[in-house]
Amino acid sequence: MTLQALFFDVGRTLLTERPSRYEIYAEAAQQRGRHLTANTMKRVMRTAHEDIPARINGAYRYSDAWFRAFVHRIFCQNLGLPPQEIAEVTEELLNRFSEPETFHVFPGARELLTELKAKGLKLGVISNWGERLNLLLDRTELAGFFDVVICSATEKMEKPDPNLFHLALERIGVEPARALHTGDHPEEDGGALKVGMEFVLIDHAGRAGAETSQAFPVVAGFDELRTHLNSRLVG
Repeated sequence: MTLQALFFDVGRTLLTERPSRYEIYAEAAQQRGRHLTANTMKRVMRTAHEDIPARINGAYRYSDAWFRAFVHRIFCQNLGLPPQEIAEVTEELLNRFSEPETFHVFPGARELLTELKAKGLKLGVISNWGERLNLLLDRTELAGFFDVVICSATEKMEKPDPNLFHLALERIGVEPARALHTGDHPEEDGGALKVGMEFVLIDHAGRAGAETSQAFPVVAGFDELRTHLNSRLVG
């Protein structure tokens, strides 16, 4: 069945932080006299992420309100930063992750999106991200490609929840069998398979194992994704 719509994850699929989020947080800590490596910050951040519930007073994960609780946990409770300094570091980080300079758009992304748009494909985003996703897509000059942007913080549900994929399909107006989703996370993005969509894992970092590639197609970047799509966009 010919494809009519393609959906993309954002983080580590269309773009990625440069430097990494762990380095950015470590830098913010170092500027305030808390000297720890990016690897140590990575452990602190992952623990905080696991400990904080998905909903805080109605605010969903990655929303600005949830993010403030996340930063408070890391910098105040874990690193001992005075409470009066938390607001400043929170706004600093919120702004940093809204700036296009923080991100690197993967090679070939814009070219492929341009080609798909020219072929009449409907394009969308399904991402576990904060409420500033549309702003970031606009600032990285990606927003114009997409007919639909589904953001977990706004919808208050996240991949791999099938309801998020159903919502995306409903808003773009395409049945599951005519839609494909691509992303970097086998479990989260692979949730597309549960609703009858096709799924292609995009593995920019070359981390997918042989057992993963047997479950669904794996491509190393947007050139390989184009090759994979060529046979699906005719007929």
